[in-house]
Amino acid sequence: MNGSLTIGDAVRGAAVRLAAVSDSPRLDAEVLAAHALGKSRGSLFAYDRDAMTEAASLRLLELVEARSRQVPVAYLTGYKEFWTLRLRVTPDVLVPRPETELLVEWALELLPQGEACVRRVLDLGTGSGAIALSLLSERPQLQMLATDASTSALEVARGNAAAHGLSPAFRLGDWWSVIEAGERFDLVLSNPPYIAAGDLHLQRLQSEPQSALTAGPDGLADLRRIIAAAAAHLQPGAWLLVEHGYDQGAAVRALFANAGFGEIVTRRDLGGQERASGGRST
Repeated sequence: MNGSLTIGDAVRGAAVRLAAVSDSPRLDAEVLAAHALGKSRGSLFAYDRDAMTEAASLRLLELVEARSRQVPVAYLTGYKEFWTLRLRVTPDVLVPRPETELLVEWALELLPQGEACVRRVLDLGTGSGAIALSLLSERPQLQMLATDASTSALEVARGNAAAHGLSPAFRLGDWWSVIEAGERFDLVLSNPPYIAAGDLHLQRLQSEPQSALTAGPDGLADLRRIIAAAAAHLQPGAWLLVEHGYDQGAAVRALFANAGFGEIVTRRDLGGQERASGGRST
C-alpha cells in the first residue's frame, strides 16, 4: 500500500490480505480503511477513486497487520455497534457479538412499555455494558443493575453509559456475590463465559479477555453457578435468560430444570443455532 493507490485499491488489497484470517475480510477492510481515513464506512464508495494519502496508507497497513494477528476490528477502531448503540470497547472487555442481541430482543418482549416498566433488572457480567445499556435505551424507566468482576470492564461500561446519557447502577463483584440476601429482581440476564477450556476456537480469540470466554472443562461452570443460585434472587414468575454455546442447549435446559424453573425454552440465533435459554421462577 502506498500513496499512489486509490482508496478503492487499498480496500481491495486489504480484503485480500485479510481473507486468510477473517470470515468477513471485505467488511473488515472497509471498516479499517474508513478508520484510517477518518471517514465513515458508508462514504467510502464516494471516494473510491481518490488517492490514498501516504499517512492513511501506513495507518491502514498497521491496522491490517494487527488484524492479521487476530486482533478484533473493534479493538483496532475502539468501538463496536451493538443494538442501536455505538459502544467503546477495549481489550478489557469482550467484543459484543450480534448473537447477544437475541437476549435484548427477548428481554424487551418480557418488559412492558410505559409506566408498567418500572422493573428491577440485573445484568450479570456486563462487560462493555452492551445488554444493560441497550435495554435502558429502549426502556428508560427500568431500575437496571449491572455487575462485573473486572474493575477495568466496569470503567468501560460506565464510560459507555455516560456517553449515551444512561444511568444504570454498577457493582463490582463475581456473579451473585454482590447481590444481597433477599434482594430480588423482575428479570435477570447474563452472557457468561461458556467456551470449554482447550477449545480450538480460543486460538482465534487470544486478544480478548480469557476470563470472559472460558468456564471450565465443559464451558458450563459459570452457567451452573448462575442458574443454581438464581431462584433466591428472582421475584415469583420472573425470568432468567442466559446466552450459551451453540451445542449447549440441552445441557443448559437441564440446569434450569434441576434448579426448579418452569417454562424452560431455548431460542435460536440468525444462523439457526441454539444460542439463548431461559426459564421462569416458580
